[in-house]
Amino acid sequence: MLLIGASGHAKVICSVLETLQIAVTGIFDDNAAVRYLNEYSVSGPYDENFRKEDNLIISIGDNRIRKIISSKVKHDFGTIIHPGAVVDRKVKIGDGTVLLHGCIVQRDAVIGNHCIINTNASVDHDCIIANYVHVSPGATLCGNVMVGEGTHIGAGATVIPNIKIGKWCIIGAGAAVVKDLPDYSVAVGTPARIIRTLDITQI
Repeated sequence: MLLIGASGHAKVICSVLETLQIAVTGIFDDNAAVRYLNEYSVSGPYDENFRKEDNLIISIGDNRIRKIISSKVKHDFGTIIHPGAVVDRKVKIGDGTVLLHGCIVQRDAVIGNHCIINTNASVDHDCIIANYVHVSPGATLCGNVMVGEGTHIGAGATVIPNIKIGKWCIIGAGAAVVKDLPDYSVAVGTPARIIRTLDITQI
């Protein structure tokens, strides 16, 4: 498996691949100062001709950057599921998505492309998670929640059933989302309240 991004998130991806006994065959990063990620060498910028037969994961936590890079990659994308994740057989998971240690994804949930379902996060039945979403460690999405493209659900946040969260929102750590949120909302607190709206030109 090839990786783009030699960040802390990439360390976690490497750990999962080691557990799955899948070889890390290359790591790309534009930062010339980064030569190694633990024991793995970093090759420099992405090379579309390097090991064309290998699948690739964008191992970067920033949702916006994952979207930008995904449009430029020529390799096929892989999907990574930690063996300690609990994933129902009726779940649909998109390309480039990673499900990490201890996460739970329940029946008929749909996870889009290039998503991160992080450590001990819970995605309950019938949730629909759009592309480039990050559900942070310990976050809980109750049943039938919809999350729009690029949204970040902060660590330990809770979203009650039947809520719709728009695209490119940021939900603060520990927030409790009890009503629908429009696109580009930044919401924090318990219950979550919108404190500002993101400038869409920055997305």
